[in-house]
Amino acid sequence: MMDGVPSDRRVTVVGGGIAGLVAAYECARIGVSVTLLEADARVGGCIRTEQIAGVDVDTGAESFATRGGTVRDLIDELGLTDSVVAPSPEGAWLAFGDDAAPLPKAGLLGIPSNPLADDVRRIIGWSGAVRAYVDRIKPVLTIGTERNLGALVEKRMGRAVLENLVAPVTNGVYSAEPAQLDVARAAPGLNNALTVAGSLSGAVATLRDNAPAGSAVGGFSGGMRVLVDALLATLANYEVRVLTSTRATRLEHLGDEQWRVHAETLSESEADSDAEAEAVVLESEAVIVATPERVAAQLLHDVVPEIAVPAAAEAPVVDIVTLAIDNATLDARPRGTGVLTAASSGRTAKALTHSSAKWPWLAAEIDVPHRHIVRVSFGRAGERSPLDGLDDEQIADLARSEAAAMLGVDIAADDVVETLRTRWQSTLPRAFAGQKERASAIRDAVTDIPGLDITGAWLSGTGLASVIPDAAAAAGRVRRRIISEVLDGE
Repeated sequence: MMDGVPSDRRVTVVGGGIAGLVAAYECARIGVSVTLLEADARVGGCIRTEQIAGVDVDTGAESFATRGGTVRDLIDELGLTDSVVAPSPEGAWLAFGDDAAPLPKAGLLGIPSNPLADDVRRIIGWSGAVRAYVDRIKPVLTIGTERNLGALVEKRMGRAVLENLVAPVTNGVYSAEPAQLDVARAAPGLNNALTVAGSLSGAVATLRDNAPAGSAVGGFSGGMRVLVDALLATLANYEVRVLTSTRATRLEHLGDEQWRVHAETLSESEADSDAEAEAVVLESEAVIVATPERVAAQLLHDVVPEIAVPAAAEAPVVDIVTLAIDNATLDARPRGTGVLTAASSGRTAKALTHSSAKWPWLAAEIDVPHRHIVRVSFGRAGERSPLDGLDDEQIADLARSEAAAMLGVDIAADDVVETLRTRWQSTLPRAFAGQKERASAIRDAVTDIPGLDITGAWLSGTGLASVIPDAAAAAGRVRRRIISEVLDGE
């Protein structure tokens, strides 16, 4: 027993992504008996490590935002402080038209704080810069007048800024066009700063001036799996049962705070066969659902009919094609840590990350001269993946040609040592118009039911800085109920 909580109190966590792992950890640390179910053969969700050309690389999330300190608090608790590393400071580039240039640094989501700066003018030209500068003399918008990020940018600064600076960033970060994003969610504080500063560029400058110094993102030496491995080890210390290859199929509310979770599992030897699934039934005083939205809707529909209303927009599919390339020209890191693409570039890919240039720890792992790891990303909201219908050879050739164009380097087919494709059903960002309202309504409906809670990136927003505190809050609500019950029973 810990902190007065009997160990016979049980919590079932459905979903083994970061949200589920954190929720399980936060419940187990007070002495509750926790079982975690994960349908996949591995845990970690959007954090995935795969091997290419003998090197382990991140093929999902590769970093975390340092804002708020919540991620860092968890890192410290897990003893990972010394494993945290910063990316290379070189920064990313932007491909536009037939050219490319470093992405302007003094901006927010691509919105420049100084439209006449040299690095801004290089991309949008004098005419675009002068049009953007008109923002300084336009009447001030009142708070909340414009919620559409794309409409705000175009109205204040013009299409050149919208299409060649902002859209490449939002597509790279959110897989969404600026017009699909809510200003208040994509850029918290921007509306307030706009009213005070009197211009959009002035508002961006104010927010940047108030931001803490230092890198906005961090990673781990060895990749993001370091965090997953540490969470798993800690859960093992707390005797949490982690059942992988176990898919929850139905929730049954037995009354009060009593729940039954129906699941099915296949043994490892049967996982690739047509063998019948083995039934698993778990009973507990609380259930935390930490799955993607589609799975959560299926699980919760019978007990929370509101979970599917209103319907969500279709989440984007993102394909990441990782290439191991032997090319001496890339030693010079010609385009910094990666490249975002504007529509004017005519590129099929939305972004490229020169991973071995971005992360010194990864470069140190490569023992072959002139070898580089490059990730090419495809997929935008509302669009069919450009990789659909292509075979492996065609996908590899497209990723190679896109990488060559974005990096400005001739990459021959023989330079590509190995290709690895990873497909993600992305989560709609919380910044997506209407998503916060949907998430809040769903969470309210779920948490009204005793012993039931919910968390995940589709509710909190993407990124560990959003997911971790949300999962901790869900676990906190469950813990408070359990502790209250214990106290009431004394």
